[in-house]
Amino acid sequence: MASSSGPSLNEELQCSICLEVFTDPVTTPCGHNFCKTCLIKCWPNTQTCFCPLCKETFSKTPDLKINTTLREVVQHFKEKLNLEESEVFCDICDERKQKAVKTCLMCQSSYCDSHLEPHHRVPRLKKHTLINAVENLEDYICQKHERPLELFCRDDQTCVCLSCTEGEHRTHNTVPIEEESREKKARLVQTQTDIHQMIQDKKKKIQEIQHSVELRKRNTEEEKSSNVELFTDLIRSIERCQSDLMKMMEEQQKAAEKQAEDLIKEIHQEITELKRRNTELEQLSHTEDHLHLIQMNSSLYTRPHTKNRTEIRIDSDVNVNSLFIALTELKKTLDETLNEELSQTGLKFVQKFAVDVTLDPDTADPHLILSDDGKQVTRGDVKQDVPENPKRFDMDCVLAKEGFSSGRFYYEVQVKGKTRWTLGVIRESINRKGEITLSPEEGFWTVALRNKDHYEACESSPVSLSLRVKPKKVGVFVDYEEGLVSFYNVESRSHLYSFTAQTFTDKLYPFFHPSLNNKGKNSNPLIITPVR
Repeated sequence: MASSSGPSLNEELQCSICLEVFTDPVTTPCGHNFCKTCLIKCWPNTQTCFCPLCKETFSKTPDLKINTTLREVVQHFKEKLNLEESEVFCDICDERKQKAVKTCLMCQSSYCDSHLEPHHRVPRLKKHTLINAVENLEDYICQKHERPLELFCRDDQTCVCLSCTEGEHRTHNTVPIEEESREKKARLVQTQTDIHQMIQDKKKKIQEIQHSVELRKRNTEEEKSSNVELFTDLIRSIERCQSDLMKMMEEQQKAAEKQAEDLIKEIHQEITELKRRNTELEQLSHTEDHLHLIQMNSSLYTRPHTKNRTEIRIDSDVNVNSLFIALTELKKTLDETLNEELSQTGLKFVQKFAVDVTLDPDTADPHLILSDDGKQVTRGDVKQDVPENPKRFDMDCVLAKEGFSSGRFYYEVQVKGKTRWTLGVIRESINRKGEITLSPEEGFWTVALRNKDHYEACESSPVSLSLRVKPKKVGVFVDYEEGLVSFYNVESRSHLYSFTAQTFTDKLYPFFHPSLNNKGKNSNPLIITPVR
């Protein structure tokens, strides 16, 4: 169960069962969040699982997985509250409470100097584990075994007690929390070093920008003076040209100075943020609170990301028109490169959630022909004699055997050589008989190829997709909790389309529609391929 975190607790981060900050938050299929321990206690009989908040019942026990995003938000919230440390007083003092100096994890009490004396003298008490006095003692005690959290499980990335290592963590890689703390401190020191170097590099960049501006300013003044002398004796029309040129150059100078000013301001902001981060790391690197150090957000141990300005400079001699053209081309190139990098990075990320998908013959339209291994489907011309089944479609469709009601999953389908197809995921409870409308409102999240080269996303009003490269293999990714369904061209590693901000309540199944054979023009099968 979660521990209390102060009177200004944000209600959005409270478990509705224990009314405290979430600990290991999990999400039910109906979309509500609870502490994992709290929810499990509400389900003593796994045959009657329901949501404690909205009372929705579930046909079977949901697979409860930690909502990592919500857990990080809660952790950040707790860290902010812990910045204001409250005083801890001795648990033994009867009258005027003295400030505690140490907390004993074995006795689960805090002591002032005088009452701590037996722990330094009595042999049995000398073996107890003492830490700097803390108020939130329960965070340092295993809630299951009521023993000190003295070890760190590297497999599950969590602190455990000795009893835990005799049970569910018996075969895991566990080390003393002091050892894990030392390693994380070493990483903090390295990160501090990296930040210091980044600050120095950015200061140097500011000097380079300032020098470039001064150089350009001198060149501008020299050009202005030279042009004044050149055009003094020319006719009035030439003088007008001279004036226009002066104005253009001045505007260039102002634009260059404004560019430099904005860059310097931005880099100063980055330096300020890096100094703040460095100060925070400096404080952490000297803490004796090993558990708190281990449980800090993992991003603290990595080098901060800032913009790379290696190639930025303020040109000292530039034509307005050429500058505009160059910037336009640069923006186009950067946009294309960025989109490509984002797509490749996105595909590489989602491929980590690959699942093994097999076609379910009980759902296949009688005209469909499935391979023996359940990985290929094509549309035949003859209706097969198959048993009647309420799960079966009667419109050239087939589902995967595997359904998903939480988490993330990804699979790939080869569509090479086909002129028509539809792929995606569907809601388990959709109507499988008669005419089907492919739209999110009806429980379908799909993309399709129509008439050989027309691609579309099957929204309520179909969205045409302009694709530079026709996909030979399509990747389908779903994030159930985020309400996201995305499609990728695997070969070009590019993003095709995404359905976002969806609300999933039913189990989702991969959906395959190979379409009509079309006299052999669309005879190639849809093939579920291994993710590489």
